[in-house]
Amino acid sequence: MNISSRVSEISESITLKLNAKAVEMAESGKHIYNLTAGQLPFRPLPEFSALIRDELDFIRSYQYSPVNGYPELRSKILKNWEKTRGMELGEDFDCVVTNGGKHAVSNIMGTLLDHGDEVIVLAPYWVTYPEIIKFCKGVPKIVYSSPFDVFTPSIDQIKKEISPRTKAIIVNSPNNPTGTHYSDQWMSDFAALMIENPHVNIICDEIYFQLFYYDPKPTFYYQKNPELLARTIIVDGISKTLASTGLRLGWVIAPKKLTKAITKLQGQTTSGANSLVQRALVNFDFDLIESYLEPIKKHLRDNAQTLREVFKENDLSHTWYQSSSAFYYLIDFSHTPVIEKFKTSENDITDHSPEICEALLESKGVATVPGVAFGMDNSARMSLVMEKEPFKEALEIIVSFLNSKD
Repeated sequence: MNISSRVSEISESITLKLNAKAVEMAESGKHIYNLTAGQLPFRPLPEFSALIRDELDFIRSYQYSPVNGYPELRSKILKNWEKTRGMELGEDFDCVVTNGGKHAVSNIMGTLLDHGDEVIVLAPYWVTYPEIIKFCKGVPKIVYSSPFDVFTPSIDQIKKEISPRTKAIIVNSPNNPTGTHYSDQWMSDFAALMIENPHVNIICDEIYFQLFYYDPKPTFYYQKNPELLARTIIVDGISKTLASTGLRLGWVIAPKKLTKAITKLQGQTTSGANSLVQRALVNFDFDLIESYLEPIKKHLRDNAQTLREVFKENDLSHTWYQSSSAFYYLIDFSHTPVIEKFKTSENDITDHSPEICEALLESKGVATVPGVAFGMDNSARMSLVMEKEPFKEALEIIVSFLNSKD
């Protein structure tokens, strides 16, 4: 049986693959510190869980929803976005409820891209972006950044990558995998660049918007120049803010011309998203999220502080940067002693992150994700969500490994 080139040419999700391997090792009896997955060790809001239970008595909660989602929920999502971002969308915008944020991104690419269209992707990036672009026969154009700039992509470099074939650019702030968000000044400069390029659409992945734990809070380019909303496609969902990754419910907010096209595509692929969860959200008070996230933000902030202290105590301050949002931290191997064990020569600049992460897992029982999957060679993404004490234990093992030369 021959597999299509579309699927053969994309890579397996390495985050899901390594999380599965870590779980398998743990189930076999090995003690594993699993720092791969971006999901919170917290229960969802009890008010949300209660609403799901309440909906179990209604037959409509088991039946097909409208392809683009229940109208009441879509209206509520739009109003909540306007309230939390301090913007007005107007009547030209709508929402499509999807089967998670990843499905939202897939829908957008499938609707926007023709063969050979280019999409600018800012690295480090979420692993799915370039793979879905390629699956839809688009061309990802990568703009790289470095830990020395706290992973802030250069506006000048973005400008150089824009061509007549550029269909879109993806902005993911707060960012997976870096755990940072772009500065207010960067957003202003980016807005100015987008005004100069009216043919470029902007896909704004805001799934971690409310999960910042150091000020200043995230801002966005469209707040600097509201006319850019007409070319903006927003991705969001409940996976992160409601600790509900398994419920698979996200959404796209965009001009109606695009949401109608996405609805047509979704109607021929997955149909409507989970009816039960949608009905619960119709009656859910989104204002509860902010107070729900306070202890979660403190947890992330405490782990980020622990990370800084452990790196400092182990002479790794030169590899540290301040994470401020989302769930993650990107470890740079390239300036640590451990890299010498994997380099074949002094001038070797090969990416060794898969080998290093495998060695860390196999020999030390700590699971991380190779940075190459995110467009960052010789690095690894680790999650900050683990409980405080095990997280510190895992960090101690990691820094010992990073400083090892034998």
